[in-house]
Amino acid sequence: MARQKTIYSCQQCGLQSPKWLGRCPDCQQWNTLVEEQPVAVTSHSRALPTPGKPQKLAAVTCREEDRLSCGMAELDRTLGGGVVPGSLILVGGDPGIGKSTLLLQAFARLAENGTALYVTAEESTRQVKMRADRLGIKTDNLYLLAETSLEQIRQRIKELQPAFLVIDSIQTIFTSSIDSAPGSVSQVRECTGQLMIQAKGDGLPTFLVGHVTKDGAIAGPRVLEHMVDTVLYFEGDPGHPYRILRAVKNRFGSTNEIGVFEMQEQGLREVSNPSELFLAERPKHSAGSAVVASLEGTRPILVELQALVSSSSFGTPQRTAIGIDHKRIALLIAILEKKVELSLAGQDIFINVAGGVRLDEPAVDLAAIAALASSHLNRVINPQLVLFGEIGLTGEVRAISQPELRVKEAARLGFTQCVLPKGNLKNLDVPDTIKLIGISHTSEALDVIFD
Repeated sequence: MARQKTIYSCQQCGLQSPKWLGRCPDCQQWNTLVEEQPVAVTSHSRALPTPGKPQKLAAVTCREEDRLSCGMAELDRTLGGGVVPGSLILVGGDPGIGKSTLLLQAFARLAENGTALYVTAEESTRQVKMRADRLGIKTDNLYLLAETSLEQIRQRIKELQPAFLVIDSIQTIFTSSIDSAPGSVSQVRECTGQLMIQAKGDGLPTFLVGHVTKDGAIAGPRVLEHMVDTVLYFEGDPGHPYRILRAVKNRFGSTNEIGVFEMQEQGLREVSNPSELFLAERPKHSAGSAVVASLEGTRPILVELQALVSSSSFGTPQRTAIGIDHKRIALLIAILEKKVELSLAGQDIFINVAGGVRLDEPAVDLAAIAALASSHLNRVINPQLVLFGEIGLTGEVRAISQPELRVKEAARLGFTQCVLPKGNLKNLDVPDTIKLIGISHTSEALDVIFD
């Protein structure tokens, strides 16, 4: 009898090899190659329900009213304005962060527009019912299905003809056409592929829940994120009640858009004004505190940057950054030492973004430098002052995008002064209640802030 052929698939990047390797040559991860049976794809499993026909671009119609509102403004904002028919959406997040709660609340409201099917592959229908009772969900158009077989799920979809579908989670779904275990690269790829074909062919909006690894990435091959239309990450600090839904990929809207929620006993509550929430407990007369106007997608938010600089008791000073890139902070410390002549070499430095938010854009550089200098010099920054700007390696302050949105948000929250790059002062239409101070160098910025 001929020996059955097998392949070895990397569980991180999806690389396939004819032999086992201790280290994946693609993603450089150790012990990630697992023996699997090759996928035998039949002709009908990858075919659309109706054969596609070429169409002229001008003949294709696309209307804004095609989007369907989830009934949750923050989720609609993250999706780019609502759910697009036929879209495939991947939702990832840490265990217990609230992914199932979010989707159950959203689908209870989507069920008002049509039948919704919630496939729970990890919990029983009774467990989901208990959560629904706690959230106060009562609807007749939301159906529950406890199933892990893809063939059975597709059969129930054919019978019920739902308008919306959620799979919780994709790593627990398997197809009988592949012998490998659920959650493997082959199973995840094949199941997602078949669900994608069904979503596009039937116009069925489909939400997939994905597990997250210790590194914060969605478990399984990266090809899963390439196959879907939208990737949403549900983030949050376990010590804070706030949750941030962040779009890192969106074919139908802006990327890096965020929605803010607050976890309560009755479920997730939308936060329509996150800036006011993040600044609610800000100390107004303490050194080391600065307010930055950051931009998340199309939404400006004001958050507090806190810095603590103290003499080190050890030979190697500590450098700790929470909510901001620590390499960026190391660069800004070097600029302060070289261009402003602040002695920080023997200091322990800690910097934190209050509220559990993570800031990635370079516009937060100026506020980070101001907070570090404030703590080191023990001088308080004006509590009515907001800052933003990018710092170059020579200490210059560079212009950033969308300054008008940031200034208007600061003025709406009662700030009276704004320090920003001089290159952003041109043609700004902002309220008269806020004074704009343009600066071109880091040393000039510190002179203005501590004047």
